[in-house]
Amino acid sequence: MTKATTKSRLVVLDRDGVINRESKDFVKSASEWQPIDGSIGAIAALSKGGFRVAVASNQSGLARGLFDYGALYAMHEKLRDLVAAAGGRVDHIVICPHGPDDDCDCRKPRPGLLRQVGEHFDVDMTGVPVIGDSLRDLQAALSIHARPILVRSGNGRSTEERLPSELKSIEIFDDLAGVAAALLDE
Repeated sequence: MTKATTKSRLVVLDRDGVINRESKDFVKSASEWQPIDGSIGAIAALSKGGFRVAVASNQSGLARGLFDYGALYAMHEKLRDLVAAAGGRVDHIVICPHGPDDDCDCRKPRPGLLRQVGEHFDVDMTGVPVIGDSLRDLQAALSIHARPILVRSGNGRSTEERLPSELKSIEIFDDLAGVAAALLDE
């Protein structure tokens, strides 16, 4: 597989608000982690369609002491199990465990998490679809020339209302299922 082909068959998803329901109180356990309708099937369809699926997620609840790594791993195991049961897979998950004031490079809108994904798959992230529901997801994608895509699930509707001019022309879909259908049609 050539590098260009690999790049075109990678997709990066934010987690909360894109795959699972968002919570202003943070999602702190596997029992609180509830998929958005259609998201598990969308990930499975992408996987079956030849995409490698990565998840890149800020998880400041770790720094805040709201949950520990064991709880986080249980949430991700639940995600992987549900996607596997639907016939797909999640290939890679990266998280930023830092708080908003920690000045790290991995907390979106900084590009560190997306760079980690690129390094893991040995691909240039230029043009890779990065799907998110918040401005910071889109800004991180834009900063490394990836392809920012907004979903209206989670915080997406409020994000759409306040998009800065450099993001006004991005692709916007109601949910992950809509994005997956469009990407599989390309």
